[in-house]
Amino acid sequence: MINKLRGILLPLSLALVGLSCASTKPQLSNKVLDKRKPNVIFIMVDDMGYGELGSYGQKVMRTPNLDQMAKEGKRFTQFYAGSAVCAPSRASLMTGKHSGHAHIRGNYELGGFSDETEFGQLPLLPATVTLGTMMQQAGYKTAAIGKWGLGGQNSVGRPNLQGFDYFFGYLDQKQAHNHAPTHLWRNQKWTALDNDFLDMHHLKLPNFDYNDPKSYAQFKRTDFAQARMNQDALNFIEQNQHQPFFLYLAYAMPHAALQAPDKEIEQYDFEVDPPEKVGYYMPVEKPRATRAAMVSYTDKHVGEVLNKLKALNIADNTLVIFTSDNGATPEGGADMAFFKANGDLRGFKRQLYEGGIRMPMLAWWPGKIAAGTVSTHIGAFWDVMPTLADLTQQSAPESTDGMSFLPDLLGQGEQAEHNYLYWEFPQGKHKAQAIRDGKWKAIRLYKGVKEKGYTTEFELYDLSKDVAETTDLASSHPSLVAKYKALMDTSRTRSWIDKWNFD
Repeated sequence: MINKLRGILLPLSLALVGLSCASTKPQLSNKVLDKRKPNVIFIMVDDMGYGELGSYGQKVMRTPNLDQMAKEGKRFTQFYAGSAVCAPSRASLMTGKHSGHAHIRGNYELGGFSDETEFGQLPLLPATVTLGTMMQQAGYKTAAIGKWGLGGQNSVGRPNLQGFDYFFGYLDQKQAHNHAPTHLWRNQKWTALDNDFLDMHHLKLPNFDYNDPKSYAQFKRTDFAQARMNQDALNFIEQNQHQPFFLYLAYAMPHAALQAPDKEIEQYDFEVDPPEKVGYYMPVEKPRATRAAMVSYTDKHVGEVLNKLKALNIADNTLVIFTSDNGATPEGGADMAFFKANGDLRGFKRQLYEGGIRMPMLAWWPGKIAAGTVSTHIGAFWDVMPTLADLTQQSAPESTDGMSFLPDLLGQGEQAEHNYLYWEFPQGKHKAQAIRDGKWKAIRLYKGVKEKGYTTEFELYDLSKDVAETTDLASSHPSLVAKYKALMDTSRTRSWIDKWNFD
């Protein structure tokens, strides 16, 4: 079976070359920022919603370090993920392509959930230009620490073959469902953690007593991957403080399942009765407190990174960007309504409504980014590659769909704007395409199954008046509907995986 799956990946000639139909090509700023090359740390968390930081309106969870980062830096209010789920969103970030041009457009899982069947996801292709290869070209020491999800341990997509000198973390994003796993990968080496294997998927617990705290002991693990990965990140920063470095730090929290150290959970006391049934993941005694603890635990680790930069006196030469890969979701048992996790936005992970793709994003660079500023620039993950190219005085790859937002980031020069942004999500019951064009947001939903021919529904929203996407204006703007339908048809190339096509 594995050989068959590998065979699927052989037609490398079908790699898609991104066309830049969705943006105006930027001009490089050519500003001399500093004689020293600036370090770059890009922090990506997993499944954190737009409303889960204090600086974005969160009232219950505590995020003091990220809130301070916002006070000392810039907060973006209209920045978008590459997709509505993990792998394609990360692929968009790594390659600078939107989901209509990217090689990876969905979560294409290989292998299984157990240690013995770990095999990863559809890998990036050989010779892909990634953020890692681009930063290596600029003379940077590069590391990816955290969740990868773009190629397993024996694949052509593993980080060490995609521009990263060093890797430590989860290669297979299915393994990252467990925040206290049996192992992580250090480059190509299995690195054991002090945890027994925990099978948390599709559990059958007919006699489970949800009201007995002792019932939950079987799911407790204490060696958390995020603590290990964060310490590794601190070590990498210290070891490379005297040379330019690029660190892609991809925490797996607060992705479901709900898991956090007990001392973090004990900080919160707002629980209701325990859940009455088993969901996709394991049962959790205190689901609200645990979700909040995961967010606070992540905030704590970001604070450690920022403090390390300050302690080494390299903060003024380091750009740090913080964001999430897609919107929050209730699938692990988290109470999204209680936390107002996606703010006032409609929808969740796996949906192209704003709640699935509009992200919190913070940028921090003492002395370079003005403190306490807010950006309304409309951008997306595929803009990160040309921005870092601009920062490092390189030309962005011609294949990118993005444009540099460095002028907006630094408050210097004229910022170019996208003609429009495009997304597609070809999986599950939320198959859709979406366009963001100024104040307008258009969505085409696909209903039914591909084999019988999809039926479609088209929706149009004015985000300047209706950020929650409550009032569909499609019927009153036929010319805009026609325009956006045409753009949806022309903004993509056919995927070499046919099930990711809409016809």
